[in-house]
Amino acid sequence: MKKLVIISAVWCPSCLILNKHLKKVQEEYTNIEFLKLDYDLDDEQVDAYHVGEKLPVMVMEDDNHHEIARLVGEKSYDEIVRFIEEN
Repeated sequence: MKKLVIISAVWCPSCLILNKHLKKVQEEYTNIEFLKLDYDLDDEQVDAYHVGEKLPVMVMEDDNHHEIARLVGEKSYDEIVRFIEEN
């Protein structure tokens, strides 16, 4: 099963917008595992993804936990769906 790792922070306005879109995406894509990480609280896990300073970050992983693709910054619902469909 593919996994979508979402790295965000409570102080990030773009992350709040993303959360609204993700709720709908999670309902539609039950074949994908979603893992949300907090930029400030999940330091060790977030460090492993080499996240820069721009949030949010979404990383699509395959069954072996290898990164397939990455999406950075505020995205619309349609952009998130396209990202999932293409990866």
